[in-house]
Amino acid sequence: MIDITTKTQILKLINREVLPAVGCTEPVAVALCVAGAAELLNNKPDKIEVWLSANVLKNAMGVGIPGTGMTGLPIAIALGYLIAGPSLELKMLQNITPELLEKGKAMIESKIISIHLREQVDKLYIETLLSAGKEQARTIICKEHNNFIYKEKNGKPLIDSRCPDNEKPACEKEQDLQLSFDRVYHFATETPLNELAFIREVSEVNREAAQTSLQDNYGHTVGKIVGGKYGRKYMGDSIFTRMLTMTAAACDARMDGAMIPVISNSGSGNQGIAATLPVLSFAKETGSTDEQLTRALALSHLMVIYIKQSLGRLSALCGCVVAATGAASAITYLMGGDKVQISYSIKNMVGNLTGMICDGAKPSCALKVSSGVSTAMLSALMAMENKVVTSMEGIIDEDVDQTILNLTSIGSVGMEATDKLVLDIMTHKS
Repeated sequence: MIDITTKTQILKLINREVLPAVGCTEPVAVALCVAGAAELLNNKPDKIEVWLSANVLKNAMGVGIPGTGMTGLPIAIALGYLIAGPSLELKMLQNITPELLEKGKAMIESKIISIHLREQVDKLYIETLLSAGKEQARTIICKEHNNFIYKEKNGKPLIDSRCPDNEKPACEKEQDLQLSFDRVYHFATETPLNELAFIREVSEVNREAAQTSLQDNYGHTVGKIVGGKYGRKYMGDSIFTRMLTMTAAACDARMDGAMIPVISNSGSGNQGIAATLPVLSFAKETGSTDEQLTRALALSHLMVIYIKQSLGRLSALCGCVVAATGAASAITYLMGGDKVQISYSIKNMVGNLTGMICDGAKPSCALKVSSGVSTAMLSALMAMENKVVTSMEGIIDEDVDQTILNLTSIGSVGMEATDKLVLDIMTHKS
């Protein structure tokens, strides 16, 4: 059972982590950080310097920027300065005009923008310094995509919530409620339906993104290919292929920089897409009730949030592994699976997809999302037959929470060397 206090904390957590976003969240967060500094500067800058953690740099290098037809950080940085509207947060790149784009291109050509790697910082770290003669403005975003921890104008701090190493225990913000599989399951299945209605409503944004994407040719058009002539001929026209089509299509558009909003989860639009669209599609195809769909979406989204609590915002592990695990839980629930069978679907996911690397946000992410959805369906089918990867196999533990911790330990600690090598490869390609 979930008590009122715990339920209230979880609802607050979901409302904070499940948010609308336009464009890949890493370059948008960089633009947001620049916008925060631009708001403080009185004159046009002659220099814009940006320092990024390796994971932010990796995720922002090759992804499309909404409304620009361009990829990468320089245009995001330029637009962040020109918009100078940090109150828009992760939706700040939703209204790019041709005039604004031309000004941004001119800024890039003026070569006032420089981008640097900042080591030994949080995996989500963005620092910007705008200089106009002797006037300067500095801002820092850390830990979360919209979390300003420092603002400074001409050497005078305006906001400073940084934690010196010797004072970290004293200045860390209050910790969120720590989730568990038991808490996630009971919240999703027991919370009064009217208190979960919002999650059903916001998820429709991702359905609209997929439908819009299928009307055009974005990225590698993975969604259209699965649902197209050859996809139907060789893979069939089934519940499964329609799930793949919808999910991949939304990812195609988002990674290609389409001006299409999506609902993100834990700072990632692709995670939001993969946590919702397989569930929405499966529920529609199987005639699930509104209550079943709503609870399944809550289960999926909250499972993603739970896994990210120990994995971290950014890591070497592809986010589709996390989001598809949420989707597998929800699909198993919609198939009529009980709590034990849902735990089986999680173990099956961990036994299969663990180790998929994140090599940045880019159009080919739609392929990885498709792999995640495929594995989610297979994991749910196995679970319904009471088939599960056992504790005698690989990293799976008898306890589902320990299994998840094993997954996240590999992604956050074990794959650190992999992360560095991936970035090195990405930044040294000819």
